[in-house]
Amino acid sequence: MTTLTALVAAGGLHLGFQAVVTVVVYPALASTHPDDWDTAHAAHSRRISWLVAPLYVAVAGVCLWVLVDGPLTAWTLTAVAGHAAAAGITAVMAAPSHGRLGRHGPSDAELRLLLTADRVRLAASAVAFAAALAA
Repeated sequence: MTTLTALVAAGGLHLGFQAVVTVVVYPALASTHPDDWDTAHAAHSRRISWLVAPLYVAVAGVCLWVLVDGPLTAWTLTAVAGHAAAAGITAVMAAPSHGRLGRHGPSDAELRLLLTADRVRLAASAVAFAAALAA
């Protein structure tokens, strides 16, 4: 497998995962009744980590491979940057928001922040995949 093939594959997986989270998972979570929130959010956090952790490790590994072995073009660097942006948004916005939601329960402001962060991650992963395809 070449670095470009791996970059396209990782980008497709990342975008597919992120699209499902944005279109299906988070809207369902956000519509959870407040009385059921603690149980639903805890179950979501437990289940999603089994997908998020291996996916982000794989994407990071492919991005590192591209940065080490190339080719380093505008397209490949844009793909890597898109993946890095999605990971950064996860670390800076989504994960802390999940923490607050887990500790304090749902609030309209916190759910809006989480959904906004998630849409940004979707856009970043779409950019990463499109750039990998263009490469």
